[in-house]
Amino acid sequence: MKAARWHKAHDIRVEDIEEPRVSAGKVKIKIAWTGICGSDLHEYLAGPIFAPVGKPHKLSHDEAPIVMGHEFSGLVVAVGNGVTKVKVGERVVVEPILSCRTCEACREGKYNLCTDLGFHGLSGGGGGFSSFTVVDEHMVHPMPEGLSYEQGALVEPAAVALHAVRMSRLKAGDKAAVFGAGPIGLLLIEALRAAGASEIYVVELSPQRAEKARELGANVVIDPGQQDAVATIRERSQGGVNVAFEVTGVPVVLKQCIDSTRYEGETIIVSIWEGEASFHPNKVVLAERNVKGTIAYRHIFPAVMELMTQGYFQAEKLVTKRIDLEDLVTEGFDTLVKEKNQVKILVRPPQ
Repeated sequence: MKAARWHKAHDIRVEDIEEPRVSAGKVKIKIAWTGICGSDLHEYLAGPIFAPVGKPHKLSHDEAPIVMGHEFSGLVVAVGNGVTKVKVGERVVVEPILSCRTCEACREGKYNLCTDLGFHGLSGGGGGFSSFTVVDEHMVHPMPEGLSYEQGALVEPAAVALHAVRMSRLKAGDKAAVFGAGPIGLLLIEALRAAGASEIYVVELSPQRAEKARELGANVVIDPGQQDAVATIRERSQGGVNVAFEVTGVPVVLKQCIDSTRYEGETIIVSIWEGEASFHPNKVVLAERNVKGTIAYRHIFPAVMELMTQGYFQAEKLVTKRIDLEDLVTEGFDTLVKEKNQVKILVRPPQ
């Protein structure tokens, strides 16, 4: 079958590989659509970050080259012995976290904090940029009736956004800021609306993404090239927002996020970073602010799909391009680097 494999930074190849086989406790899925994630783009531009190089990943037992793609939906075409959660013919999405299920965090149910954390499609295992993949039964979630395969491919990134809001201290009626209106930033707007944020400020350079932020419910959208984002947020919100979300991975933006919050405010770091960032600790200390990171999600896919049935996280508002697997690099990764107006690009395998 055809599959896109990461070999090293700037080297992703669509190659012929052996079709995976199902075994006990496993589910084989025919891929329908797979989204290109910001984490995929980081691996393409500056990896390895999650990709195992030099030695196999502890849980996937794979090392580069690996099949990429972790935001996907598809059809169950085979199940192994002992599988009871799904059956052949069901439409599903995959929660792609690889966890040991035995470390302290896993035993507490916080499997996204596993000491050996990995991701199916980033850390090996055979990802969604392919015709078929095989995953553990517990990673599979049946899709509700009425959700399209395209919608299913958005469940994973929407889960990142919803988890970030859930992990924050935001309460209904609070004010929030989102720095960066890429795919996760835009999904955060919707997650904040669902959580009852009274005012949502968005900071974004791209005019097209800024307009999309307005469409999705941002109250104020600021172009940091034209305005002082921090001063504008603090003035309009009467002293700063309750919670700011950093979704750019740009060091200077982290400082801006912290400065945009009120006393006892909170900054949530959602980005995966390619390098270090710094800020003056007194910015946190003297206002008793909090800075917190979040990674992925846990116990949240069903809630995301329920919100989708209510009209949140809609594919028609977020998907800006659909491409074939053969064009993944030129029309996918390279396009995302060059065209900042793109939001979510979906990839379909050969039929």
